[in-house]
Amino acid sequence: MDIANYKIKEGNLLKNNEVKLINVCPVFISEDVQKTVDFYAEKLGFKFATHYDKRDNFATIYRDSIEFVIVQSKFGQMQSNTKRYGAGYDAYIDTDTVGGVDIIYEEFVSKGVHIVSKPHKTDYGSYEFVIEDIDKRLIGIGLI
Repeated sequence: MDIANYKIKEGNLLKNNEVKLINVCPVFISEDVQKTVDFYAEKLGFKFATHYDKRDNFATIYRDSIEFVIVQSKFGQMQSNTKRYGAGYDAYIDTDTVGGVDIIYEEFVSKGVHIVSKPHKTDYGSYEFVIEDIDKRLIGIGLI
């Protein structure tokens, strides 16, 4: 048995191909972590992970199964992917149903979130809308 191809979990041996990646946690850089956390909490319905006590340097925010880490920038200015590279959202959040796209859209509109594009069917087959957060990040929300 080649031990390099196995991982131990709770006393069982698992092959590498039996392990699944189950989540992603994007890291967002912010010039003002407090301001970013407040926006995500007040406008987008996220919660602040209170078990982290260094809110001035970084924060973890979450809503349902979505989680972001917000980190204080040390230098430079935050730019969205579109501004910096000419393409791409900074994050994409899937809803669990197509109808959920419209429900989340209405929630965000009612809270005054800056809507970049209303819900629509894209050329690549998703139904989505796009918001701009307080740091000018573009976030797509939809179902692919």
